[in-house]
Amino acid sequence: MIDLTRPPETYPHSVRAARPSRIINAGRTAMARNRERYEIPGRGAIMISVREGDQLGLRNCEGMQTVELVGLTTAGKPCPGIFDQMPYGAPQGLMELLNAPFDNSLGRFAQTLRRRDIRLEDCRAQRLFGNGSPPGDTVEMTVHLDGFVIIATPAPLMQIDAHNTATPITALVKRAHHSDSYSFALPDPLADPVLDLRVKTATAESYFVKAGDYIQIQDVDGRQCTDFQCFAARKLDKGIEHALDVTTTRTLQGHAYPMPGLHGKYYDQDMLPLVEVIQDTCGRHDAFALACAAKYYDDIGYPGHANCSDNFNGALAGHGVSARAGWMAINFFFNTGIDAHGVMYADEPWSRPGDYVLLRALTDLICVSSACPDDTTPANGWNPTDIHVRTYSGAQTFQRSVAIRATPDSEPKMTKATGFHDSFARYTRNFIEYEGYWLANCFAAAGPLEEYWACREKCVVLDLSPLRKFEITGPDSEALCQYVFTRNIKKLAVGQVVYSAMCYPHGGMIDDGTLFRLARDNFRWIGGSDYSGEWIREKAAELGLNVLVRASTDMQHNVAVQGPNSRDLLKEIIWTAPHNPKLDELGWFRFTPARIGNEQGVPVVVSRTGYTGELGYEVFCHPKHAGAVFDAIWQEGQAHDIRPMGLEALDMVRIEAGLIFAGYDFSDETDPFEAGIGFTVPLKSKPDDFIGREALIRRKETPARKLVGLEIDGAVDVAHGDAVHIGRARIGEVTSSMRSPLLGKNIALARLDVSHAALDTRVEIGKLDGLQKRLPATVVPFAHYDPKKTRPQS
Repeated sequence: MIDLTRPPETYPHSVRAARPSRIINAGRTAMARNRERYEIPGRGAIMISVREGDQLGLRNCEGMQTVELVGLTTAGKPCPGIFDQMPYGAPQGLMELLNAPFDNSLGRFAQTLRRRDIRLEDCRAQRLFGNGSPPGDTVEMTVHLDGFVIIATPAPLMQIDAHNTATPITALVKRAHHSDSYSFALPDPLADPVLDLRVKTATAESYFVKAGDYIQIQDVDGRQCTDFQCFAARKLDKGIEHALDVTTTRTLQGHAYPMPGLHGKYYDQDMLPLVEVIQDTCGRHDAFALACAAKYYDDIGYPGHANCSDNFNGALAGHGVSARAGWMAINFFFNTGIDAHGVMYADEPWSRPGDYVLLRALTDLICVSSACPDDTTPANGWNPTDIHVRTYSGAQTFQRSVAIRATPDSEPKMTKATGFHDSFARYTRNFIEYEGYWLANCFAAAGPLEEYWACREKCVVLDLSPLRKFEITGPDSEALCQYVFTRNIKKLAVGQVVYSAMCYPHGGMIDDGTLFRLARDNFRWIGGSDYSGEWIREKAAELGLNVLVRASTDMQHNVAVQGPNSRDLLKEIIWTAPHNPKLDELGWFRFTPARIGNEQGVPVVVSRTGYTGELGYEVFCHPKHAGAVFDAIWQEGQAHDIRPMGLEALDMVRIEAGLIFAGYDFSDETDPFEAGIGFTVPLKSKPDDFIGREALIRRKETPARKLVGLEIDGAVDVAHGDAVHIGRARIGEVTSSMRSPLLGKNIALARLDVSHAALDTRVEIGKLDGLQKRLPATVVPFAHYDPKKTRPQS
C-alpha cells in the first residue's frame, strides 16, 4: 500500500502516486462555465442579459476609454437601479455613435433596440473611466435586478495626425445562477432564429432549410465535433439520394475544405452546389474521413458504441433516405491532418465554447447534424457534449468572414471590409482574407502581370489598411521605443520614419515595421500583427513606464500609391501647410500631415514609404474619408496611367526588391541578420540596451544561416519551404519565389547555411521527394532588383 502522506520523491519510480497531466488551456476553454467574457471595441456597444446577483467587471484594456452603462428591465424599459451607482444622464455618447452616418458597424445593435422598442432618449447611463483612466483600470459591480445591460464605448472620431483613438473594453460576467457543471451559456443568436435546435450529445437531428436561409452550427462547450450532411430536397422528392459529396467539393474548390470567401461551396456528386460557407470562427475541420460508424468502434474494442452514422440513419429515415453503414459528411470542428508520411492523424478540436460555422442554403435542403459520441479518443476533448443549430431567414444579411485572435486568450474578431473596400470592389470581386480584412487579390480586367508592369513603369494604388497601427504616447514613450525596437530611436527626428525589427530576448523576430515620430513624446508603430502591440504594452507595464499603447488600426486606413509616376500624381492633389514640406519635397522615409486638394480638404497623413521597391507613398486617412481619398487619387491618376493593384502583383514586386514577409522570410526562430535586415540592428551606434541585444550580439558573431538570392535554371515553379541541397545534404530552404517578368528569370529568396551562402555557389532545389527531381540554381546578390534602393530614393 502507498502511504499518501509520504513525499512522492522518496518512493521508487515504480510506486510513485500518479500525478495529473499539466495542461495549459487558453481563452474560454480555460474559463469556469459560470463566467462569460465580452470584448466591446472602441466606438462599439453590446447588450447582455443579467440576473440579480450577477457580478459584472469592466476592464479598460488600453486606457483612456470612456464607458457608458445603461440598465434596462426584462421588458426593455429604463432601469437606473440595476446597479448601486447613480446614472448621470442620457447616454449621449451611445446615441451619437448610432447616428454616425458613415459607420454601420452598430447596425445589428440598432436593429435589436428597435425590435425591443428601447428608446435611449428615455434612459439614463452611468459614465465610467474616461481620459484619466490608465491601462488595465477595472470596475466591478453587482447586479440588483433581472434585466439587460448595455455597455457602450463612445469616442470622437480619431484625428489622423493625432492619437485620440478609441480602444476596447473587456466585460467579464460571473453568473450567480449558473452551476459550473452546466454547459457554457449559449451566445445570443445572430438574428431572430427560424429554427432553434439543440442536438444532444451522442444524437443526431434532421431539419429542413429553405433556399437562401442560413444555418448556424455551434459548438456549445468547445472541442466537440459535429457531422453535417444535406440533400437537395427536390431530388429527394424524386427518390434521388445525392448527399453532399466532399470528394467532389475538394476537386472543384481545390481546398481540403471550403472556407468563407471566393472558394466556399459544398457540392453533391452531380456538382450541384448545396451550401456556401459564410462565416467560420474555428477554421479547422475535416472533409476526408467518414462520420464515425459501428465498424470503427467494433474494430477498436467498443462493440455497440453509439455512432454518428447510425444516428444519421435514424434521423433521416423519416425522409425516406436509405441507411448506410458509414456516412460521408462534413466533420465540422474535427481536427485532422495528413502528415508527411501520408498518415491521417486526429487531435482535440480547435473550437472553443460558442465557436460556429454559418452556411447559406443554395437550394431547399434536408439537413442532418450530429453531436459526435466519440469518447475513446481526443476527437471531442475526451468529453462529448452538445451541438446547437439555428437557422435564419434569407432576408438577413451576413458578411463573409473568419475569426482571428491577437493572442490565444483574445476574443475572436471577424473579417471586416476596409474603408477602401467599396472603391476597389468597383474593379474586382476577387478578394481574399488577409489579417482580418478582405483585400483585393487581383483585378480581372488586367490581372497580376499588368498590375506588376504598371507598378514598375507607371503607378498603382493598393489597399494596405490591414497593417496594424499603435499609438505610443507619454513622457516615457521614447524610452519604451528605445527598449522594444532594434533601431536607435533617439536619433529619430519629428516627421521621420524608421524601418525596424522587434525581437524576443532570444533574438527571434516578433515583427518588422515602421515607426513614425509625430512629436517628442508621440510615436506611431505600423507593423504586421496585433501581437506586436500587445508585446509593446506588456513591456511598458513590466517596466512601470508612464506611457500609453493604444491600437488605432480601425481608425486609420491607408492606400499605397507606388511607381515612377506616383510623385507627379500626388503633388497635384496633396496640400500641405506652409510649415510642412510639399509633396515633391518629402524625403525618403519622411511623412507629413496634409489634406486632399486644399486647406479645407480631407485630412490625411502622407509618408514616402512603400513595399514595392519603387518610388512611392502611403496615404493614411480615417475610414469615413477613404472613398473621397480614393476618388481623388483615381481621378488624377487617369493622367498618369494608374492601375489598381492586388496582393498577387504586390508579392511579385516585393520578392524582386528583396522585401521580407512574415511567415515566409522570417519567423520567431529567425533573427534580423538571418532575415536579411541586419541593418536594423545597429549594435555599434546604439549603446542602449534593447530586447534581444545580448542574443543578437552572439548570433552576429556566430552566424548560422543567411538570406540570399537564387537564380534558378529553368521555368519550373518553386515554392516556400522547398529544400535547397548540395549533393544529398540539405543546406537550406526557399522562403519566397517568383518568375520575374523584368529579369526574365525564375528567382527566389532562400535561407542557407552560411558555409554555402557565398555568391556564385551552385545549389539544387529539391522537388517531388527532394531527390528524384532537382532544379539547379546559383546564389546571387540580394536583392535581385535595385539592390542599392536607388529607385525609391529617386
